[in-house]
Amino acid sequence: MCDDTTSIVDQACKTITDTWSQGNSDLYVPFHAFHLHYAYSDEKIDSLNENTWGLGYGRSLYDNSGNWDGVYGMVFSDSNKEPQPIVGYARQWILGNKDGLHTGLGYTAFLTARARMMHYTPFPGVLPIASINYGKAALNATFVPGGDNNGNIIFLWGRFGF
Repeated sequence: MCDDTTSIVDQACKTITDTWSQGNSDLYVPFHAFHLHYAYSDEKIDSLNENTWGLGYGRSLYDNSGNWDGVYGMVFSDSNKEPQPIVGYARQWILGNKDGLHTGLGYTAFLTARARMMHYTPFPGVLPIASINYGKAALNATFVPGGDNNGNIIFLWGRFGF
């Protein structure tokens, strides 16, 4: 599927393909979005959904250096209680033993779509991610930047390997 050349695109293709075909299965459980109150009016905060319950599936693989790659898809309840789908790739550099307690810091590149933003027209994004992990379980977080009355969200989800 991917060429055997050394271009960045081919290397990314190989990493994603290897992660999907050789990785372990993961269950994703999105559960909370904390809207940073300094960026919102009180009325807006009162109208927002912070319980982002949903579900997802992914595949993950630790490389030879102990770092983590993941390919995933999930759907969750967005800030307006509308379904928000997302598919993406994530990379984390890991500190600690992957079989015990460890942390990760990295990024995710994704496609998502929102009901109130271009009527579910897909759009890309890249966000930082951090995690606290124990064995095959992880608590993950990302920060969605924004302006007045939008963005400025800390989004939390769990990942459970099986």
